[in-house]
Amino acid sequence: MRRHWIDNLRWVTVLLVLLYHVIYYYNNKGVFGGYGGFGDGPQYQDVVMYVLYPWFMPLLFILAGVSARYALERQEAKVWFRSRTRKLLVPSTIGLLFFGFLTGFFNSLAAPAVELEALPLVVKYLIWTISGTGPLWFIQDLWLLSLMLLLVRRLDAKDRVWQACRRVGIVPIVLMGVMFWLGHKTLVLNPNPASAEGLWNLYKPVFYAIPFLMGYFVFSHDEAQQTVERAWRPLMACAVVAGVTLVATTFGENNTSPQYLCTPLNNLYGYLMCLAMMGWFKSRFDRTGRVAGYMTRSSYGIYIVHYLIINSLGYTLRVATTMSPVWMYLILTVAVFTLSPLLYEVLRRTPFIRWCVLGEKR
Repeated sequence: MRRHWIDNLRWVTVLLVLLYHVIYYYNNKGVFGGYGGFGDGPQYQDVVMYVLYPWFMPLLFILAGVSARYALERQEAKVWFRSRTRKLLVPSTIGLLFFGFLTGFFNSLAAPAVELEALPLVVKYLIWTISGTGPLWFIQDLWLLSLMLLLVRRLDAKDRVWQACRRVGIVPIVLMGVMFWLGHKTLVLNPNPASAEGLWNLYKPVFYAIPFLMGYFVFSHDEAQQTVERAWRPLMACAVVAGVTLVATTFGENNTSPQYLCTPLNNLYGYLMCLAMMGWFKSRFDRTGRVAGYMTRSSYGIYIVHYLIINSLGYTLRVATTMSPVWMYLILTVAVFTLSPLLYEVLRRTPFIRWCVLGEKR
């Protein structure tokens, strides 16, 4: 039986990623990447980053873990991993050569301190390709975690861990949130963003493995889903209190810094929101329709292409116009929510590009 609430929660979260990146592109809180803010003022619109960042990517990894469990119940592990490689690894490697380098090109324009003019075109292209990874770090991480899952399944060949997690109650589920905090403790505290330490903090492989395995072992059980469904209101209330407290006490800090991510309040808020969103959608949105069906099929492709829209148009608006920031945000928001689906539809109809950029078969 198709669990439509999982599909709906996934594509809604992807849309929130698009909104996050619009705000992120012009932030002035010191978050690495983007173009930068409009001065040293508070930029209260940046509050969107503080509200979303602690939970929306961990939630996507939880849902990926749940989906991996369901898929592996229907097909052999080799077949599943082959599909994961086409869907995840191909777009985040080969796809960079044919599409992602465009994002890298605009990254270089938005970072004038990086001098590329004197370099040969082929060298600049390779730099653009690597820099063009952008949000595709998520699917690279997901492919590595899928590979790790095959090893985990081999070690637990009799599925004892999954069986042991079948009747986990709400108290143990909430207490599992401490693992979010422990996962963030593996980050490098003062990294150079352009070094291997910076990449480690970007990919966060240990941290993201935790929600992924939670999804696979715990939240793939009907019992766990029903538990958070029954408790979604108090979970959401507690999450809102934690979130308001977090934003009120930390606004102005770099909300992606390891010091910020390691705080207990950040992890408490992020984990409670993951639980509350799952419970809410299980309770209220376990259905589908024409729009939901389209977004279920298309949100992955929209995720892959959306940052090029933000990067190219966001840069152009900033350097080629004198319009107010309000209009820049408005135009960029409308553009990413309309042009991303259009670009995805063009690419999915283009032979070869469909495979290497989107990981889709003919």
